[in-house]
Formats: sequence, C-alpha cells, structure tokens
Amino acid sequence: MQVSFESIVQSYGGQALFEQLDLSIPSGSFFTLLGPSGCGKTTLLRMLAGFVRPTAGRICFGAEDVTAVPAHRRGVGMVFQDYALFPDRSIVANVAYGLEARGVARAAARTQALAMLDHVGLQALAGRAPAELSGGQRQRVAMARALVIQPRLLLLDEPLSALDVKLRVELRGLIRDLQKEAGLTTVFVTHDQEEALVMSDQIAVMDRGRIVQVGTPQEVYARPATAFAADFVGSANLIRIDALLSSDAGLCRVRTPAGVLLARGEAPLAPGALLALRSEELAFAPADEAGEGRICGVVQRVEFRGSVTGYFVATAAGLIRVDLRSEAGAPSPARGDAVVLAPRGPARIVRAS
Repeated sequence: MQVSFESIVQSYGGQALFEQLDLSIPSGSFFTLLGPSGCGKTTLLRMLAGFVRPTAGRICFGAEDVTAVPAHRRGVGMVFQDYALFPDRSIVANVAYGLEARGVARAAARTQALAMLDHVGLQALAGRAPAELSGGQRQRVAMARALVIQPRLLLLDEPLSALDVKLRVELRGLIRDLQKEAGLTTVFVTHDQEEALVMSDQIAVMDRGRIVQVGTPQEVYARPATAFAADFVGSANLIRIDALLSSDAGLCRVRTPAGVLLARGEAPLAPGALLALRSEELAFAPADEAGEGRICGVVQRVEFRGSVTGYFVATAAGLIRVDLRSEAGAPSPARGDAVVLAPRGPARIVRAS
C-alpha cells in the first residue's frame, strides 16, 4: 500500500513545523524518516498513526483519504521505543490484545499470538510477564504484537534506541526479515544514520520540518543534495568554496581556504555552495606532493577504532577527518605531525541548505 502526505501544514503555538510538505512512500517499502531531534519525523509518524491531525493537507493510504479516520480504524501496527507493553499481562496476552480488541475470540487470539511469538523466537516465554524479559526480548514482543493484527501499515518509532549495540544489530536484521516476509509498507523513524543505511529501501532526510532529500541509502550517501544531508549521513567534511576557477563536463576547479581542489558539480554554483568530502575519500600523500589538489595540515588527534583509525587534521579549511583502514605495524602519522592529504577523487559540490 502506497502512503502519501499531500500539502501538509502543521503549526504549534503559531510556529510552523511543516509548510506544504509532500512525500510519497512506495508500497511494500521499508522507508526511513531520518533526522535530528525536533526535525518533525516523529510528528509525521504520529500523523500516520492517527494520533496527530495536520492543520491542513491530506494523508492517504492508497487512494483512501485517512486524514480524519481515527487511529483505531486505520489498520496500523506500531512499535514504540519504550515497548508500551502491559506490565500486568503475560507476554501472550500482550500479543493477543490487539486481536481481541478487533473482535477475535479469546482462544483464537491466543493461538495466533502463540504462533507469532514462535515466529520471533519467544513462544517458550509466552507465560512470563514483561518485567521478566530483557530489553531485546520485550522489543520482539512489541514487534509480534504489531504484526499479529496483520496491519496494512507498520510504524516503528525508534524501536532500537534503548538497546545496546549488539542487540541493535541483531534486532535490525530480524525486523527487516519480518518486514520483507510480510511485504508490509513500513515507516521507520530514527536519528541513527547507520540504522537508516543498513535497513532502508529509501530514506527521507529531514531538517527543521523540511525534507531535504529522498533516495536509496546509496544515493543519499554517495550523492548528498545539501550540506546538511552530507554532514548528517556519514559526517562529511564540509569546505567553503571561495571561487569557481573553471568548469568542464561537470568537473570544476575551485579555490578553497585549503587550496585549489577538484570537484564534481555544474556551474554556476549556488550561493553558499560547499565541498563535501567523505573521511574515507582521503589518504595521506608524500610531503613533496603538496600543491594543487592537495590539503596540508597537522594531525591534532588520532582515534583507533579497531578496523579503522581516524585522524583529525587541522587545516586552513578547518578540522578535517580522515578514516583509514588500520594496518598492524604499518607506519602512520601521530599527533603533531605535518601531513599532506590527497582526495581519492573529486569532492562533491552541495547546496548550503
């Protein structure tokens, strides 16, 4: 089922959060709303659930306008960050609750709930109370409860943020597998760009009530449309452009505070345009290679992260991050060393906002 927001306006206390927002979510996709706190992603999710009604505009499930349809009649399953399980009910009773609320007989609801618990690997714990389960197990219960009603739309409100790293990695795979198996249109809200990149079919990057880019994870990462998208998804190094020197077939030579660099982009440049250069798109070059196309600086900090080592280099364009594969025994720059950075290819020119 395709889901769409059409000309959505939302105001709180005279302050506009959304102004004529439009967004289409493809049928059967795992679609992520990605952005920092306060950007409006959870409000959009709550609009889909029926908990918030827009000031103006329409929300459609397929061809049906559901803007005024109450939450309990939308056929939506929702998983919350804090699980929202009934503490005084057993696990199987929690999962069966939505079925019973829809008129399914208690015995049939229990049978379906047990089958769904088996599907998420928790049937053996059906008689326990939520307090007796770990955070990861409770989140599995919440997923089972959302899926057992066979919703036409699944909403996930930062369901992994309260879990430790290992559990998050485990559960994001389970969630994606369950979604694919069910073929459910799913809308996922997160501020975690790694989760978004790993789990999504498409990502909408949000900034202060605006959708700044929509695309596949590969498109959003490799071809960010704005400086915000480049910085929020992958933490790109952003470098000011002082002047466009030349342009030919989409390749530009630009002057920056760090020197002349090669970039991908079309002339003329938009006002305030910046260079976006990913940390993994940089390498160290020999000192005698300083000059056009290179960036000189001094290493300020080194972070060993296992398979990757991060270097923070002070340059005339500001602090630039370089991520390189860690190699045991290989010589590497240390704090205080003067270095020359070599981009592995042209940087990308992005709009300021």
